[in-house]
Amino acid sequence: MTTADTSVRVAWRADAPAIASLQADAWRERYGPVLPPEIVAQIVPALFEEKWVASLDKPGDARNRVLVALEHSTVRGFAVTGPSSDDDADPVADGEVSELTVSPARRGAGHGSRLLQACADTLRADRFVRATMWLDASDDAMRGFVTGTGWAPDGAHREVDPVGDGVVLLRQVRLHTMLGGDEDGD
Repeated sequence: MTTADTSVRVAWRADAPAIASLQADAWRERYGPVLPPEIVAQIVPALFEEKWVASLDKPGDARNRVLVALEHSTVRGFAVTGPSSDDDADPVADGEVSELTVSPARRGAGHGSRLLQACADTLRADRFVRATMWLDASDDAMRGFVTGTGWAPDGAHREVDPVGDGVVLLRQVRLHTMLGGDEDGD
């Protein structure tokens, strides 16, 4: 039986175009049903690429990480970890997965599982003890995937405005998991 050459590693500057392309595809899929078509048409890789280059060149915090899931040498997914930006978080103890995206065409191939595990390992290595992640309340598939790995809702919720004009508000729920070592059997 042949297995695909798959891995997860820290992203490099050269990965910025692939990450931007993947993000544009995923956002068009995610926001297409709720945003006006003229806004969806503006979701193109060029919208994101410069920001990814800047983020990879100069992260705002030494604990900010961008991870990429690879199939051979092709980026199939990405994730972003760092200190939690939530008002109720302890920036020393609480880390977050602020983005977890897998190519819509490559879901179900294990890239999301590898990325989520790498996020937990990375946050743990950065000495965070708890991780959080915000998910769209209506994304049952993603919530089912993440809770299936041991994450759970912590009761927090919010509304975000993806365009900034107040017309479309997305309801999100926060999930969390403990990153402890030996005390939880890891």
